[in-house]
Amino acid sequence: MEQIRPTGFRILPPVVKNILIINGLFYLATLGIQAAYKIDLTNILGMHYFGSHLFKPYQIISYMFMHANFGHIFFNMFALWMFGSVLENYWGPKRFFSYYMITGIGAIMVQMVVTYIQIMNVMPFLSPEQIEMVKTEGYKILAENKNYIDVYEGKLNLLYNTGTLGASGAVFGLLLAFGMTFPNSVIYLYFAIPIKAKWFVILYAALELYSGLSNNPSDNVAHFAHLGGALVGLIIILFWNRKTKNKLL
Repeated sequence: MEQIRPTGFRILPPVVKNILIINGLFYLATLGIQAAYKIDLTNILGMHYFGSHLFKPYQIISYMFMHANFGHIFFNMFALWMFGSVLENYWGPKRFFSYYMITGIGAIMVQMVVTYIQIMNVMPFLSPEQIEMVKTEGYKILAENKNYIDVYEGKLNLLYNTGTLGASGAVFGLLLAFGMTFPNSVIYLYFAIPIKAKWFVILYAALELYSGLSNNPSDNVAHFAHLGGALVGLIIILFWNRKTKNKLL
């Protein structure tokens, strides 16, 4: 059985190292600027829906380097190191960096499509005046940690004016790539339960799909961004494999 096991932070290729550093700096800047100047960088740099008053084009990239809390950044960066180090050593820095960025951008594009569908499902229950009110004033209410009492106004407000944060989409793309490249490698869940990478990817993707479709109102995880990163990663890897096969023919 082929097994690829990172042995520690000694295996830290340049792209992974720099992405770790950038994420860490963004997280520290978020905490420092929030404490010193009461400026919420997660709201500025997190990805907002295209129709939102808060949307800026740079958020398509900047959202990947923003995290909500220590647990969020820790587990994303641990997965980046664990799977990304192996893949960068295998692919080389240029291919790895391209893959990481494209899957991250693709992940948020998929999430925005899902958000659009959700918005279209909510709008029939609201008048044009209510919709305009949410678009123009809703973000101010969320800034006060409040929301509309009306269930549809509240849901539309969250869809329009809540940002998406984190490297999870790109990281899920890395997990997919690891599972396809080293399918029989063993991953230890909770550092104790062995499972082959290919089965881990399949089970994790199924769980994400179930969670996304369940539409739990208390769930603030962007499950379709995770699946989007995996989908885009799958397309990239199939394209690379086909290109390599054609060169060999």
